[in-house]
Amino acid sequence: MSSEPLIAREVRGSITTLTMLYRPYNLIGTKLMDALLDELKVAEEAGARAIILRSGLRHFSAGADLEYFETRVGTPPADGDKDAKQAGRANTYTIDFLQRLETLPIPIIASLHGVCLGGGLELALACDYIIAASSTKIGSVEVTLGLHPLMGAIQRQVQRIGVARAKEMSMLGRRYDAATLERWGLINLSVPDDKLESVTWTIAEEFAHGPTVAHAATKKLAYIAANEGVRAADEAMTDIQKPIWKSEDLKIGLKAFRKNGPGAARFEGR
Repeated sequence: MSSEPLIAREVRGSITTLTMLYRPYNLIGTKLMDALLDELKVAEEAGARAIILRSGLRHFSAGADLEYFETRVGTPPADGDKDAKQAGRANTYTIDFLQRLETLPIPIIASLHGVCLGGGLELALACDYIIAASSTKIGSVEVTLGLHPLMGAIQRQVQRIGVARAKEMSMLGRRYDAATLERWGLINLSVPDDKLESVTWTIAEEFAHGPTVAHAATKKLAYIAANEGVRAADEAMTDIQKPIWKSEDLKIGLKAFRKNGPGAARFEGR
């Protein structure tokens, strides 16, 4: 049995790179999700200011672990019985997992290559920035199994690209090229394959060199706006922004602006 870890961690300065190595295809299930949650906790406690999520295998992720589905196949359980409770716990776990990424106070950059399908796409959609090699094939293909996305892709696609495109992706099960999904707004950037690593790193540096406290507030406010609406975000905004006013980065930014104009600040992430 291989002793290779499911995830390799590399720390360079304030950037943590998490490389998934769950052979053969980084299939999304409790093993990989548990390992990712552990690594996110380590990165946060270590003071990371940006996290890169990538794959060290041929594909970013070929989808969900089929064992995760097979335990639920059959007649739908009645409310209140053991199987129904287990299904409810499974749904709650996956939702909590994605929400952990979405609410982590650190920018997460998903760097895609190979294929990113099904549960792999749902993982990427929970990140803050998605960059993909131009040859990457991306899609919600669960319909080929008689399913639809079970971990939240549909609603997250609706947020990013609208109802019509979200239904197209989930109901037709096609594999799309990165340039198309960049044009639609599902991913942020498509780059030539040989530029993926260098451009990913450049973007991670931009995030890491920014005002980390303000970035955390931006993530929190965007999450509320996307899930509860603009009015809820407006009402929460004052409280969410309080840490910014107390941050050292704000003092640094104001001082640098007065001295040298915009863009000269060297933020410290606190």
